[in-house]
Amino acid sequence: MRRLGITRRGGRPGRLVAAGVACGAALAALTVPAAEAGPLGRDGARADGVHWAAKDTGTPQVRFRGLAAVDRRTAWLAGTGGTVLRTTDGGSTWRNVSPPGAAGLQFRDVQAFDARRAVVLAIGEGEASRTYRTDDGGKTWTETFRNTDPKAFYDCLAFFDRRHGLALGDPVDGRFRILSTRDGGRSWQVLPPDGMPPALDGEAGFAASGQCLVTSGPKDVWLATGGGAHARVLHSADRGLTWTAASTPVPAGDPARGVFALAFRDRGHGIAVGGDYRPDRPSPRAAAVTADGGRTWRPATTPPPAYRSGAAWLPHSRTAALAVGPTGTDLTTDGGRTWRTIDTGSYDTVACTPDLSCWAAGEQGRVARLER
Repeated sequence: MRRLGITRRGGRPGRLVAAGVACGAALAALTVPAAEAGPLGRDGARADGVHWAAKDTGTPQVRFRGLAAVDRRTAWLAGTGGTVLRTTDGGSTWRNVSPPGAAGLQFRDVQAFDARRAVVLAIGEGEASRTYRTDDGGKTWTETFRNTDPKAFYDCLAFFDRRHGLALGDPVDGRFRILSTRDGGRSWQVLPPDGMPPALDGEAGFAASGQCLVTSGPKDVWLATGGGAHARVLHSADRGLTWTAASTPVPAGDPARGVFALAFRDRGHGIAVGGDYRPDRPSPRAAAVTADGGRTWRPATTPPPAYRSGAAWLPHSRTAALAVGPTGTDLTTDGGRTWRTIDTGSYDTVACTPDLSCWAAGEQGRVARLER
């Protein structure tokens, strides 16, 4: 169903380079105790200078829920109206590299391997779900998958490395559908459903930030769900062939509620964020943490104050992470147990890179990079 721009199935819910030093200082400043650093305002200003610095994309009509941050200079965006943008100068300028003929599509996820190679996912019923790949920075694109099953609907994708990746689809005939690629997204195959546990009644994924499917290492992958009686996280340790399911304390039981985004800093430690995406509804217990690879989840003792759709661990940190949503950005410095709001601007998705860079993107063409 379509509500507030979040599309789901109908009827269901390194070495540190010198260029990164400034951003590294900004990330370090973010982790000071709350008493020493008050929340940011809508413009991101704060006495210590740490802020989301807006980057003008020139596309106020586009909502960017797909974000792939390669490093502090290179990032890709995917959004409504079949729009794909790319920057290679830290967001000072953006090039429209949208696939030809894609204006009617809703791009919700993008995975970039570098400044030239990327895969984007379009979501929707039937043939609206597609993938494209470019090897020349978006000058040309190849459509590499088009869904022909009217019952299938794809939400997000994730890669283990430059060759191996998966795409998550909502349940078909009672089980989540998984696409697999072994050639960097140049071709895709539907994995056998035998290793997938049955879906709950009404259960599906959220195509809200490109983070309903995430990986860590060469084989581990997790998917997030909502809409069913419980908000669950499913885990596979063999690249999607077999899965186990675990319930989370994030509220569900409604097509608008559940886990919207996951982030794992290794194969054991992860965070889940979500809630109820309707702006007039509260989102208590909107975050949870795991230390055993997703087998068990504990509620955050001080969760974000509202629905959050995206999450990312700060680079090279074992305890600090960001969560974003339409009403603000929150920071944890204790591995997801407690969160505090540091910005009140609207973002849908967030990503951080090994060279100490964090990016966020969202509605009205909003894109920002964390700076000091």
